[in-house]
Amino acid sequence: MGNSFICRTKKDTKDNGSRSKRMGRSQRKMLAEEELLHRQALSMALHQHQLSQRFDGSMSRRIGSTSSRRHSDPLANNEKKVLESLENIKFKKIILIHGEGFGAWCWYKTIAQLEEVGLLPTALDLTGSGIDLTDTNTVTTLAEYSKPLIQYLENLPKDEKVILVGHSSGGACLSYALEHFPEKISKAIFLCATMVSNGQRPFDVFAEELGSAERFMQESQFLIHGNGKDKPPTGFMFEKQLMKGLYFNQSPTKDVALAMVSMRPTPLGPIMEKLSLSTEKYGIGRRFYIQTLDDRALSPDVQEKLVRENPPEGVFKIKGSDHCPFFSKPQSLHKILIEIVQIP
Repeated sequence: MGNSFICRTKKDTKDNGSRSKRMGRSQRKMLAEEELLHRQALSMALHQHQLSQRFDGSMSRRIGSTSSRRHSDPLANNEKKVLESLENIKFKKIILIHGEGFGAWCWYKTIAQLEEVGLLPTALDLTGSGIDLTDTNTVTTLAEYSKPLIQYLENLPKDEKVILVGHSSGGACLSYALEHFPEKISKAIFLCATMVSNGQRPFDVFAEELGSAERFMQESQFLIHGNGKDKPPTGFMFEKQLMKGLYFNQSPTKDVALAMVSMRPTPLGPIMEKLSLSTEKYGIGRRFYIQTLDDRALSPDVQEKLVRENPPEGVFKIKGSDHCPFFSKPQSLHKILIEIVQIP
């Protein structure tokens, strides 16, 4: 909100009356646009299972409806080149995997932007996340947690591949998929994510912020004991104020509000599981990493350490982004994803 306020005050004119009228119109327009985005996000959260069909069906209409506007846009030539380049891309399906506590709903801006350029995005709810009705307390392994992604890959036609994008702890699901279905994954993009090495747990990546796994299991006030206090914890969820500080320090207020009513507990078992990754399968995958440079949940130093210890094919950076660039820097994220898609 601070940036919006600064932008408006820069437009002050000599006539305070006309200024207030323009500001009134501008504010109403901005609120209307934000309200529209908010309704779209809520609709997506409620109807995620219809995403694939709806997007596939509306693809040509949306691209066609924007073509007339591009002629008058000074950036039309660049957009045309991007569209022409993407038309020749063989694998256009992009599977978006959310991080801990999130759901498919968090990708609503990214989906719309990728669809606009002719790509085929699909966001999945991991088991016990988003609108998936599974009790998170019953999800104990990474295989269970990743089941929607695994089922999607299993059902892909033999000659098809997809591009995976995994956010935060969803990166572990990407690694798991690379190990089990390397032939079905064109590229794997880790978005400020847990790109672990062989034998590492996803939780280990967050140790700098949360302490060791052992200490967290014993002392954390955010643990959930779904099977009773005398039994091992089954999940965790941060309280709202801490969540806002860790994840959303640069995100728009509307998106933070959406997250506060949509986030769910995270099953503990999957992020405490050590991954077994081989050079023959995981090692042949094409991995890319996107760093977020104003991230308080997974600091830039930790992200730098991840790419240093487990080097991907390419590294990209988003300045001014918190842990949720799909909210705080959607345009930057969109451009980087398109750039990676076009890498031969």
